[in-house]
Amino acid sequence: MDKKKMRIATMVTGHYTTPPPFGVIYAPMDIAVAVSEGLARRGHEVTFFAPEGSDIRVSRVESGGLKPLRQKNGELEILKGPNVGGVEGAKIFTLWDQYLLSLMYKGALEGKFDILHIHPVDRALPFGYAIRNVPTVYTLHDPVNPWRAEVFHMFASPNQYYVSISDAQRKPAPDLNWLATIYNGIDIVDVPFSEKQGDYLLFVGRLHPEKGVAEAVEVARKTGEQLLILGPTVTGSYWEEKVKPYLGDQIRHISVVSRKELYEYYKNAKATLVPIRWEEPFGLVMIESMATGTPVIALRRGSVPEVIDHGKTGYIVESVGEMIDALKKIDSIDRRECRKRVEANFTTELMVDHYEKEFLRLIL
Repeated sequence: MDKKKMRIATMVTGHYTTPPPFGVIYAPMDIAVAVSEGLARRGHEVTFFAPEGSDIRVSRVESGGLKPLRQKNGELEILKGPNVGGVEGAKIFTLWDQYLLSLMYKGALEGKFDILHIHPVDRALPFGYAIRNVPTVYTLHDPVNPWRAEVFHMFASPNQYYVSISDAQRKPAPDLNWLATIYNGIDIVDVPFSEKQGDYLLFVGRLHPEKGVAEAVEVARKTGEQLLILGPTVTGSYWEEKVKPYLGDQIRHISVVSRKELYEYYKNAKATLVPIRWEEPFGLVMIESMATGTPVIALRRGSVPEVIDHGKTGYIVESVGEMIDALKKIDSIDRRECRKRVEANFTTELMVDHYEKEFLRLIL
């Protein structure tokens, strides 16, 4: 076999199809598809393990007959049965993923693959630890908190490697078997650009405390600026108390948009607010916004200093107060520089380049 042409297997989730139903936002899936399709275009044999109904432009899609737990028109009956919740529900979600993983590793044992690229790291570690005839590469999409670091060390073996999506992501566990830092990328060709500054602020993401939507609302209230909040509808005390009471003409929530609509919202904004309250591993929102020309104002957490060029493509701040101050000088940002920053550092082609290089280095 020509070793320059790799046989790669990859997997993200068994919970829903790839791509997911309209309205489901799942960044790891976007990255996995972009990498897999990019490697397939370069002549590598890519097998993508996903539930029935998935449509990915790779060599083949393998489902093993698995139906997605969450389907376009609802959920499988198995999730609607009695006593399915809490621990029992978690078991179902885990086992659905592990069915696809077991198919991958069965193929590895049969000599069908040169490398396995896996995104649900927590559910795959026991397989990678036990079956060592093929390198397993995990792309980490979450912060490496203490319990994760402990588990990664527990299951450590020389055939398992980790890809970080920012250098900051490595800090809690610098001694893991890191393969490389590979920044996430987007297809810049599909992203519209505007040199003209818009007239509203934008927040995009999950509407949870760690993403800082309440802080974005605070910025809007204190400045009088219009704010659009884009993210799937949620319930719970955080939303009901910190965000919902302030919705109206000035602060609006839009729950579901298409990818094309999303980029139009980015393009027409004055600035995108990223007031994160956690150690952000990467932050696709930042590069999506900058690609359209819209600068980003973000709290200094996690990957932010690696993504934003302070004073050139946005501002890195320490507090909501500094975020408000940064808005006063947002006019000084050249929107063309925002686009150039993404073109030079965060494209799909660059991302695929790095994965291809690192995968070849493992098997040659």
